[in-house]
Amino acid sequence: MAKAADISTKRLISLAPENWVKWVTKIPDIVSGEILNSEFQWISRESDVLVRASSSQYGEFIVLNELQLRYKPEMPKRMRAYAALAEEKYNLPTYPVLLNILKASDVEIPTSYESEFAGLQARQDYRVINLWEVDVEIAFTQPVPSLLPFVPILKGGAEESTMQRALQILRADEQLSQLETVMAFFATFVLDSALVQQIMRWDMAVLHESPWYKQIFREGEQRGEERGRQEGRQEEILSGLELALEIKFGDEGLQLMSEISQIADLEKLKAIQQGIKNVNTLDELRQII
Repeated sequence: MAKAADISTKRLISLAPENWVKWVTKIPDIVSGEILNSEFQWISRESDVLVRASSSQYGEFIVLNELQLRYKPEMPKRMRAYAALAEEKYNLPTYPVLLNILKASDVEIPTSYESEFAGLQARQDYRVINLWEVDVEIAFTQPVPSLLPFVPILKGGAEESTMQRALQILRADEQLSQLETVMAFFATFVLDSALVQQIMRWDMAVLHESPWYKQIFREGEQRGEERGRQEGRQEEILSGLELALEIKFGDEGLQLMSEISQIADLEKLKAIQQGIKNVNTLDELRQII
């Protein structure tokens, strides 16, 4: 039986944890320790990674890494909660870092949470790293191998030659080879899907394990379902289907939209939406349609 793909956030950071924590904290003499359990009572998120660390200046502490596909307004409150939970669980000070992967808008992203109620104040600072502002050379020169799958969306990383550099590194190391599919996924945000599939390998079984793919898919489903409820017309749910088809099958998948858009039965559309998640080929999807 084939071993399940492990392309989780924890797996990425574990590739070179010391280089990672030096990069996210900018503490030059930091030394990384073990990657800790980030499951708290009532809360378990695969995008959170806690790394035990120490330095001569600050002693022992925890680096809390939160990788967010797109920034959301509730993140400051969430960062406050995660930092407090980590400190309580491990009885160590916490250095929280929020890494935003894809740019959602031009709105400035806050670097702290502040609230006041009945004269009582709460505050939590955290570091913000927006990957679209990170120079792509950091992935190669520092080096931070955890950033290699994100090369296409880093600053200066959308060039085909730069992606080929990253591909050479991924393909030269068997432990990194699964990450090529993740890199291909993010490349679709900056390059034509057909071109991406020409120069990179896709493995849908691997991609299905990606927390970012799952989140994108959920967004597409929610977008379609919410519009369907609001408008009550079948064409409104098609936006979710269109997004899912493009992500999974590229331009060839989008060609099916002309046929799918003729379907008026919302239940049938939902069955197709579910089918996109489960099938591996367009022929299998055509059978559902």
